[in-house]
Amino acid sequence: MILGIGVDVVHVRRIEHWLSVPGLPERFFHPEELSAARSRGNTLSLSLAARFAAKEAFGKALGTGLTGIKLRDIQVENTPYGRPDIVLSGTALEKFRAAGGGRVLLSLTHERDNAIAMVVIEDAT
Repeated sequence: MILGIGVDVVHVRRIEHWLSVPGLPERFFHPEELSAARSRGNTLSLSLAARFAAKEAFGKALGTGLTGIKLRDIQVENTPYGRPDIVLSGTALEKFRAAGGGRVLLSLTHERDNAIAMVVIEDAT
């Protein structure tokens, strides 16, 4: 059963600005997210914008927003075939379990100026 659906859009310029502020990306992204995005070269800001949109969409799908969740505890990674996945830890995993969450489904897209994420949370049954 679906517990919640969340959608978010992030303007890429916002992330480009964050990248110019020392230490700011490390506040919002898991180290592995940063490493993977940096390996993509000139699509760094697009990749991070999509990942930040996923974090925001997760909070919306959860129904609580991101209050009490460390953004680094929501990690977006890709399977070997390229499908995006959300890996939860710490505060994000605690909130997810408390809400009865069992599975997270994620879709990402981005083009030049914007990145969009959609998250569906299914229950644990």
